[in-house]
Amino acid sequence: MHIIAFIFSLALFIGGLFIMGNAFYASGFEGLVFTAGILTTALGLFVPVHILKRIDN
Repeated sequence: MHIIAFIFSLALFIGGLFIMGNAFYASGFEGLVFTAGILTTALGLFVPVHILKRIDN
C-alpha cells in the first residue's frame, strides 16, 4: 500500500512540475495551466503528509 501511494504521490508531484513548466507554451491559458500545475503539485504533497499519516495510525 505504501509503495503504491508513494509512486502515485511522486507521479502527481513530478506531473505538476511538468504542467507548470509547460504553462508558458499554452497561449491564452497560461494562468489556468500554471494554477492546475500548482494544484497538482500540492495534491502530490497532500497525499503522503495528510492521508498516509492517518492510515498508519
